[in-house]
Amino acid sequence: MKSIEIIGFKRANLDRKSLDVLREEGNVPCVVYGPGIKEQIHFHSPAILFRDLIYTPEVHMVDLNIEGTTIKAILREAQFHPVSEVLLHADFLAFSSDKAIKMEIPVKPFGNSPGIIKGGKLEIKTRTLLVKGLANDLPDEIPVDISSLELGKSVKVADLNVEKFELLNSPNVTIATVGIPRALRGKKGEEEEGEV
Repeated sequence: MKSIEIIGFKRANLDRKSLDVLREEGNVPCVVYGPGIKEQIHFHSPAILFRDLIYTPEVHMVDLNIEGTTIKAILREAQFHPVSEVLLHADFLAFSSDKAIKMEIPVKPFGNSPGIIKGGKLEIKTRTLLVKGLANDLPDEIPVDISSLELGKSVKVADLNVEKFELLNSPNVTIATVGIPRALRGKKGEEEEGEV
C-alpha cells in the first residue's frame, strides 16, 4: 500500500484559543493514538500536506514525522467545518505490524461485461469495502471482475476471493450491477409479446 509522509510539530497548549491560532496560521491540529505508541501525541501539521491524503479516492498509510520521530499510522477520522469545509482536525491510529487493523479499501472493477456491450450501464453500488488484516497485507484496491455480468446481474461481496485479509462487509452487499436502460426494457417487452 502507498504511503504518505506528514510532518508534524508537538503542541503543548490544547485550549480553544491556541487551536484557533494554529488554524489561522494554516495548520491542522492532530492527535495520534493506538497500539503502535505508548501514549497519545497531540501535534499540528501544515494543512497543505493533507491534500494527497484526504482529497483522493485512494487509500494511503501515513508516516507521521513528529519532530524526528516516525510513527506508522492510518487516518482514522477527519473533521471539517460545516460551511467552509476547511479541515479542522485529524485523528490518526498508530498501528503495530503484528496486529490486524480495519480499513476502508476502494473497489476497482475490471473486465468487459457482456451486459455493457449489449447496452447496459455499469452501476457501482459500493465504492469501498471494510477489510481487516495486517498493514503489510492490505492492498491499494480490491479488484472486482465484471467480465461475466449480463444485463440486470450483479457482483456481491460473497463473489470475491481474497487472500491475506478478511472482508467485513455482509456477503449479500452488492458491489456492482449492470443496469438495464429504459430503451432496452421496452425492446425486451416487445420481444416477449412477439414470442407469445
